Amino acid sequence: MRPLTHTLTHLIAAASLLAASVQPVAAQSILRDAETEQLLQDMVDPLAEAAGLGEGSVEVVLIDDNSINAFVAGGQRIYIHTGLIATADTANEVQGVLAHELGHITGGHVIRFGEGAGNAMRITLLSTLAGIAAALAGGGAEAGMGVMALGQQMAMVNFLSFTRTQEASADAAGAQYLSGAGLSGRGSLEFFRKLQSYEFRRGISQNDEMEYARTHPMSGTRIATLRADYLDDPAWETPDDARIQERFLRIKAKLFGFQATPERTLNAFPSYLTGIPARYARAYAYNKDAQIDLALAEVDALIAAEPDNPYFLELKGQILLESGRPLEALVPLRRSVQLTGSDPLIAPMLGHALLATEDPAYLEEAEQVLRAAVGRDRENPFAWYQLGVVYGTRGDVPRAQLASAEQQIMSGNPRAAMSNARAAEQSLPTGSPDWLRAQDVAMQARDQIEREDERD
Repeated sequence: MRPLTHTLTHLIAAASLLAASVQPVAAQSILRDAETEQLLQDMVDPLAEAAGLGEGSVEVVLIDDNSINAFVAGGQRIYIHTGLIATADTANEVQGVLAHELGHITGGHVIRFGEGAGNAMRITLLSTLAGIAAALAGGGAEAGMGVMALGQQMAMVNFLSFTRTQEASADAAGAQYLSGAGLSGRGSLEFFRKLQSYEFRRGISQNDEMEYARTHPMSGTRIATLRADYLDDPAWETPDDARIQERFLRIKAKLFGFQATPERTLNAFPSYLTGIPARYARAYAYNKDAQIDLALAEVDALIAAEPDNPYFLELKGQILLESGRPLEALVPLRRSVQLTGSDPLIAPMLGHALLATEDPAYLEEAEQVLRAAVGRDRENPFAWYQLGVVYGTRGDVPRAQLASAEQQIMSGNPRAAMSNARAAEQSLPTGSPDWLRAQDVAMQARDQIEREDERD
């Protein structure tokens, strides 16, 4: 899979950092990139350890959305919008957000969200019954409507108070986890200041008397509450991890080059800037603008600076592959796969390049690479698609159908997944692992179809 690619998935955006209410279930676009995911994992792991969850227990998922937002949606996954990465100046600021979201996870806030909503619903129902009773008792429709409106207002105030309490609890837990990880709270305070500036620009009232109408405490209140704790913490003066910060700046530039137009990227990172972040951004910009020689010049400069950086090699392989030079792409991609221990997000691009050569001699290597990739990360539709191509080329139709079913179920196409899984099941050896997997995918697809039909 090429760096920074999209995968569609369904998420419930609960406990968001800035949202005024819990977002409904929606299809959101996830960005998957080996370098970015590794950095985010390295940033969250010490916090997860401090929270008692353990290293590797919490996953950070990047969503392609320019709003400043982060949330949890059940389980031990934290979702971060690209807009938050773009807004932060330091990795420590993002770690402050991650610590806050960990507070939601350890506090069970997504599970308890139904408690707050249920209480608000009960108040609303009771006020509706009281309003009907008032109308029937002779007060008239106007009196009944007044009682119901008051009840609805009480329900909303009750619910918003509940969510503010959760947010304050997550803030306090986040401060504790930063301290436990030996990380300064400076970044957390700085990010809250950014949110406060954002609120000012949006004309959001900072009046304490209006806080009752908000899902979150005001940023100024949060800063005042946390500042004393952070200043007293031994980690306050701890300098930021220089290597993590350098990696963060690279990721910011990489995201900018991936998302922005080439013109914007080249204005933000002019040619006289020769640092790694600037070259990274320009390599993406030139590639998007089909200026392949310039893109390769930038990435070759990156590789000259760090010959064994697997992500620079990955990018060179991507550029060569996308410009119709798959044979040349094999060398940097093989090296990247070797250096990363067959990273499941990089290996599929090597598989793609091997297939793109249209040389049957590479078919076996492509199958090995792609099977290893899906073995480590089944949630990779691009890898499943390429594996399906391998099977189709070999005439193994049932396994090609199964690979297609895997790809379709993760791409939000349950009906196509159902059709392919059922067809594969009929032809695969009964009781074999692939036969059983075809049944599992068919059941998963059926459940998705039933949920879609219920919503309709």
